[in-house]
Amino acid sequence: MSYNIMASLSHFLIISVLFIVPFFSCCVNAQLSANFYARTCPTLPTIVRNATREAVSREGRMAASILRLFFHDCFVNGCDASILLDDTATFTGEKNSFPNRNSARGFEVIDTIKTRVEAACNATVSCADILALAARDGVVLLGGTSWTVALGRRDARTASQTDANNQLPSPFANLATLISNFAAKGLTATDMTVLSGGHTLGQSQCSSFKTRIYNETNIDPAFATTRKRTCPASGGDTNLAPFDITPNRFDNEYYKALVARRGLLHSDQELFNGGSQDALVTTYSNNVAAFTRDFAAAMVKMSAISPLTGTNGEIRKNCRLVN
Repeated sequence: MSYNIMASLSHFLIISVLFIVPFFSCCVNAQLSANFYARTCPTLPTIVRNATREAVSREGRMAASILRLFFHDCFVNGCDASILLDDTATFTGEKNSFPNRNSARGFEVIDTIKTRVEAACNATVSCADILALAARDGVVLLGGTSWTVALGRRDARTASQTDANNQLPSPFANLATLISNFAAKGLTATDMTVLSGGHTLGQSQCSSFKTRIYNETNIDPAFATTRKRTCPASGGDTNLAPFDITPNRFDNEYYKALVARRGLLHSDQELFNGGSQDALVTTYSNNVAAFTRDFAAAMVKMSAISPLTGTNGEIRKNCRLVN
């Protein structure tokens, strides 16, 4: 009798362990953690913060550029640093996709950070995590609210120009398309409106807003006239204009501009054009604290889009090349 009990108990324990171990491994691998490098690279946050500060001090616009890099990375098959891969003779990546060609920038800053991190913690920290940290630090340096960056992403071994062309929101998109673009990434319409507030930083090229300032009617005439001075109807496609009046300060001027019909891009003004997001835009235009708080929360959510974890992907030695 006792033998049968012991045998049954032994069988139960074996089955339990076989079930628990794979389940536990799955969940640990899939979970990012703010303390992921606490033992293996404890100086990582300081290295990234200092290098980002240096870059933003040299050029305030760089904070916006790195934030955009991170957004464009996460929206194409997850936050996996695929956007950082250079094209080669046998590989076509995302850098020359329509949304990124001649506009994505900040790659050299990530290179610098990666070099310093490798010197401190060789073959330990992913480019994907470096980009996530630098995006947060740039926002904070220009006055935004901080957020906890969960870490443990690994780097993609591939990238897709086709997916970048198809999955990144267009500056010419209408509200329904924008909501659909974000929903495809598990983000709500509210997430979309608050993440679009990243346009409180930085500038856009004339080619992205030329149609709006010359052809659209839901635009403040004085604003259109001002923008036309540096964005001619023909030519000047790479000339820059700020999204709002304080392009190097993380504030709510972007939303104030939308309420005043001074959205730079068609896709910007779609957020305040008699549609479902008007009320939220109005709220943010009147309450900077609500915007910066919600932006931080939405960045946490976006940062968790389809990361590679565990043994998936790799830790690149050079962010531009697979190992």
